[in-house]
Amino acid sequence: MSRHHHHSTDLNWSEMAPLLERQAEIQGPAYARAAAWLGELVPAAGVRRVLDIGSGPGVVTALLADAFPAAEIVAVDATPELLERARARAEARGLGARISTIHAELPKGFDDLGEADLIWAGNSLHHLGDQRAALAALAATLRSGGLVALVEGGLPARHLPWNIGIGRPGLEARIDAANAEWFGAMREGLPGAEAEIDDWRALLTAAGLTPSGTRSFLTDVPAPVPAVVREKVVSHFTHQREVMEDRLADDDLATLDRLLDPADPYSLHHRTDVFHLTARTVHTARKG
Repeated sequence: MSRHHHHSTDLNWSEMAPLLERQAEIQGPAYARAAAWLGELVPAAGVRRVLDIGSGPGVVTALLADAFPAAEIVAVDATPELLERARARAEARGLGARISTIHAELPKGFDDLGEADLIWAGNSLHHLGDQRAALAALAATLRSGGLVALVEGGLPARHLPWNIGIGRPGLEARIDAANAEWFGAMREGLPGAEAEIDDWRALLTAAGLTPSGTRSFLTDVPAPVPAVVREKVVSHFTHQREVMEDRLADDDLATLDRLLDPADPYSLHHRTDVFHLTARTVHTARKG
């Protein structure tokens, strides 16, 4: 059965690799600013080992290597194809000697990660059923004085104005609502799922850590966008069209089909009003 139908919440991460890579690259400057901020919270020269939990294709892994030049950076992911991309990216940037990978299915793989001075968990914790237990495991992995940086929340990405000239205005808001339903179903279906308030400061404190600041980092690419951003936007809406097929009204699906049709003058391929605007929130906490 296709993962896209019957309200499936499974994600094929290797299939999504190009989209994940482009998305992280476009948000690279924001992630670089976040990494620089972390270097103000912990002495960069004293950070010897960094874990990038849920590293995906390794875009942020490489940025962390730049921000912490004395550290070994370890990309941790459950998808071998994404780790292959992370290794290739590291080699291409001359970082192969400093970036390594660990294939781990969390939460059972926590014991195999080893200690770290900095743990970056980028939009990965919400894919674990018991987030409280996962944070406790991360805290146990952290060396004394080390820092956890948890990327969760922020603002959904926006790419189009409210009225796009076709279909009902407010398409992206309805896609957001469908994504919220999908996310809830995904969370409920995870092994060991626990309903938890997303109070990250409280959860970090409960894990025995001391919160050390929360900041949000903006990515703002106004119209007209460069070709690489337009390609990413097309990939994003293509993915939404597939995953949300059973969660959107027929007229919105018809609008998406027009947006994705290169022959349509209103499509994403030709529009002059396409932009990319989003924010990622980073929650930090220190170990004793």
